[in-house]
Amino acid sequence: MRFRTFVRLTLVLVLALPFVAIAKEHGIRAEMTPERLGQLILRVDPDAVLDGTTWLMVVEGIEAVVIFDPGADRMRIMIPIEPAAELEQDRLVRLMQANFDSALDARYAIAQGMLWGTYIHPLSTLTDEEFLVAIGQTVNVVTSYGTSYSSGLFIFGSGDSAEIERQRLIEELRRQST
Repeated sequence: MRFRTFVRLTLVLVLALPFVAIAKEHGIRAEMTPERLGQLILRVDPDAVLDGTTWLMVVEGIEAVVIFDPGADRMRIMIPIEPAAELEQDRLVRLMQANFDSALDARYAIAQGMLWGTYIHPLSTLTDEEFLVAIGQTVNVVTSYGTSYSSGLFIFGSGDSAEIERQRLIEELRRQST
């Protein structure tokens, strides 16, 4: 399942990139519409369901909610992680560190008593490529919760996450050797 989703996302990106490059070269930027957003979502998950202005989709076995509001010009991806009441202080601090340097464009957020992996962007200026990367980053912050807390791309060098990850690896290697 994961491999097929990865291949599907890669294929969508590969097919879209020549058109994106041509559009950029000529200064053309198509406005993202609810219809186009829906087409992208259905390419990633053909079984996705639209309910008003909310899409429910599954990526890598993770259920994601994509909400769009053309009037407010916003698009939001949300994936629930766990009840916020279960968060301990040290984990909350780690989430804030990750929001600074390793979550990148995706974020950890607390709302309605839940911890969420989120991504928020203006709808009209969202490109196909940005949306696909956004889905990937949001799924990655959810699946890396409790370990690397990473969106999967890279770590901003001035934050704390790189050192924490190096320490985590050393501690893990020490545990394995005892």
